Amino acid sequence: MEAMTSAGARLYAGRWAIAAMITVAIAISYLDRQTLPWAIKYIEADIPIGNQTKAFLDSAFLATYGLMYLGGGWLLDRVGTRRGFLAIMIFWSLACASHGVAGGIAALVVSRLLLGVGEGGGFPAATRAIAEWFPPQRRAAAMGLVNAGTAVGAVIAPPLIAGILAYGHWFDLASWRWVFFITGGFGLLWALWWFLTYRTPPHEQAHGEADAGPAPTIAMLLSRREVRGLVAAKFMSDGAWYFYLFWLPKYLFEAHGFDLKQAATIGWIPYAASGVGSLCGGWLSSRLLSTGRSVDAARKIALGLSAACMPWVMLAPSAASVAAVITIFSLAFFGQQSWSTLVMTLPTDLAPRSALGRLAGLVGLGGAFGGIVMGQAAGWALDAGLGYTPVLTLAATLHLIAFGLICLCIPRISQLTFIRKAVP
Repeated sequence: MEAMTSAGARLYAGRWAIAAMITVAIAISYLDRQTLPWAIKYIEADIPIGNQTKAFLDSAFLATYGLMYLGGGWLLDRVGTRRGFLAIMIFWSLACASHGVAGGIAALVVSRLLLGVGEGGGFPAATRAIAEWFPPQRRAAAMGLVNAGTAVGAVIAPPLIAGILAYGHWFDLASWRWVFFITGGFGLLWALWWFLTYRTPPHEQAHGEADAGPAPTIAMLLSRREVRGLVAAKFMSDGAWYFYLFWLPKYLFEAHGFDLKQAATIGWIPYAASGVGSLCGGWLSSRLLSTGRSVDAARKIALGLSAACMPWVMLAPSAASVAAVITIFSLAFFGQQSWSTLVMTLPTDLAPRSALGRLAGLVGLGGAFGGIVMGQAAGWALDAGLGYTPVLTLAATLHLIAFGLICLCIPRISQLTFIRKAVP
C-alpha cells in the first residue's frame, strides 16, 4: 500500500509538472503573438503600417493559424504529442525570429503566415497532452493552468518589449528587430526542455476514455450538431478575443494617448486579469463537479457566468479615465479567458481520444476565422472614420451569442459516438 501511495504521489506531481511545462509553452506563444501589436509604433518608423494593413497582417497570422490548428491536430494524431509539439515549437520560434529581418510589408506578411503555421498546433498539442495525463474530473483545472499561460505571456509582453525597445540597439540594428530575435530564442530553449523532459505516460497510467473503434473523420465530426455548434460558438467568441488581443495596444495608444512608459507600467493589467480568469473558470467547473453536478451543468454554469462579464466592454469608449478603461478591459479579459478555458475543455468531454486532435483543430479553426472577420471589420470601420465605438459594441455581444449557441446545439455535454458506415 505504501509503495502504491508513493507511486500515486509521483504520478500526481508528474501530471502537474507537465501542465506547468505546457503553460510555459503557451506563455511563449502569447508573448510571440503580442510582439507586433506592442512594437508596431517602432516598426512604423521603418515600415509604414495603416489600419487596413494592420488588419491584413493579423489576418495573415490567423488564416494559417486556423488552418494549422486543424493540420496540427492531424499531425498530433499521427506522430504523437512528444514529437509533434517539438516540431511545432521549433517552427514557430524560427518564424517569430524571422520578423526581425523583414524589410517591408511583404516580408512581414510572410513571417505572419509562417508564425500562424507554427502556432496553430500549440493548443491542440496542449489539449492532447492534458488528456493523456489527467482524468476527466481534473482536466478543466489543468486546462485552466495551461490557459493561464496566455496571460503570463501577455503580461510579460508590455514591460519586456518596452525594455527591449528602449535599450536594445545592439549591432546597429533597430530595437524592434531584437524584440523578435529574443522572443524567438525563448521558444527554442523551451523546445530543448520539452525534448529532454516529456514522455507519454504508460498505458496503465494514462487517463481518458478508451477509443471506440477507428477515429471519426472530419466529415463525421461536422455531421454532428454539437460539433457545429461548438465551432460556431468559438467563431463568435474568438472574434471578440482576437480583436482585443491585437487591437487593444493600438486603441490605448490612439484613443487614450498611451506612451511606452504607460504601456510598461499598466498595459499588462488586463492580461493579468485574464490569467486569474483562466484559473477561476477551470476551478469553478471542477468545484461544481466535485459537489455532484453533472459535467453538463458544471461546464454551462461556468460558461454562462464567464459570458456575463463581456457586455460591459461597450462602455469603454465613454469611460472618463484611463483607470476606468483598464478596469473595463480587465473584467472582459477575465471573463474571456475563463470562457476560453472551458471551451478548450469541451472537446475532451465530447470526443474520443482518437478524434481529439481533429475536434480541437476544428474548434480552433472556427475561432481563428472569427478573428479574421472581426479584424477586417475593425480595420474597415477605423479607416472609414467610424471609430472604435461600433466595433467595441459588436464585440461586447459575441460571447452571449456564443453561449446561446452552445446551449442550443449541445443540450447535454457528454461523450459523442461516431459510427462509420459499413463498406459493402
